[in-house]
This record gives sequence, C-alpha cells and structure tokens, in this order.
Amino acid sequence: MSILNSKSTISVLGPLVVLAGLTCTASAAGGPFADYAGYWSGEGTIAVANGANERIRCKATYAVDASGNALNQTLRCASDSYKLEISSNVMVSGGTVSGSWSEATRNATGNIQGRISDGRVSGTIVGVGFTAGLSLTTHGRTQSVTIRPTGGTDIRDVTITMRKS
Repeated sequence: MSILNSKSTISVLGPLVVLAGLTCTASAAGGPFADYAGYWSGEGTIAVANGANERIRCKATYAVDASGNALNQTLRCASDSYKLEISSNVMVSGGTVSGSWSEATRNATGNIQGRISDGRVSGTIVGVGFTAGLSLTTHGRTQSVTIRPTGGTDIRDVTITMRKS
C-alpha cells in the first residue's frame, strides 16, 4: 500500500490548492481574487518523510464574487497513487484570509486562516489531527504554493505551481 493513500495525506493536500487561488495582488476591478476567476492547472511534488517524492497534477476552477473578496474553488488532483476532490470557500477581510474546505473522496474537512502582505499569503491550515504552515506567492498568471505539515502526517513538504488557462 502506498504511503500516499493515507487519510492524513488528503487532509494535508486538501487545503493546498484551496489556497493556490489566494493572492494579494488587487485588480483594478475589485478585491484580491478578482483576477483569478477561471480555469487553472499545474503540477508539483509531494515529499514524504522516508525521502520518496511523487508528482501530482491538478486542475482547478475558481468562481469569484463581484467584490473580488470571496473565492469558491473546485479542485481535482491526481498522482500515480491516489486522487482527491476538493471544494473550498475563502474570504479576505482587512488583510485576513479565512475559510473552509472539504475533500469528498476521504470525507475530510478543515479551516484556513492567514494574512495577505506584499504579494504573499502566509497562513495555517488546520484539519482533524494535523496542522500545516502555508506559503503562497503569485507572479502574473503563475502561483507557487508550499505546505509544510507540523505534525499528524508522514508528509514532509508539498509544492505545486499552477498557471491560469
């Protein structure tokens, strides 16, 4: 059985791409999410404690409200070992990022909290039995995300780069 089939892996990865849509670049049309409506895709790597790495591929759809301050995301990711299907709702208010996510294939849920500053989102992802740090940086149509769990999983590091279609 692959180490990447564990429920803790899905719990860590679930919020990963949830936050891939978060940026602090405000658009002329509205809030920080205004430019991110649409389709995104990308790939990255999952690094586990035993030193193994596995490639992950993702496709996401982002729906943004008229103010550009609320984001709804659907995400599908797959690797050679598993798949995940994530739905999320995230908001920005006064520089604070908050929201929730759920992962359908493992029935996992959690919350996201963080801050937006200088083109970067720094935050914390919390789910049942784990906590992870998040760093997200956006440059134009590219988003780079790193998640580092602090416990509750054998995942050491997750990195994904997504591009807007």
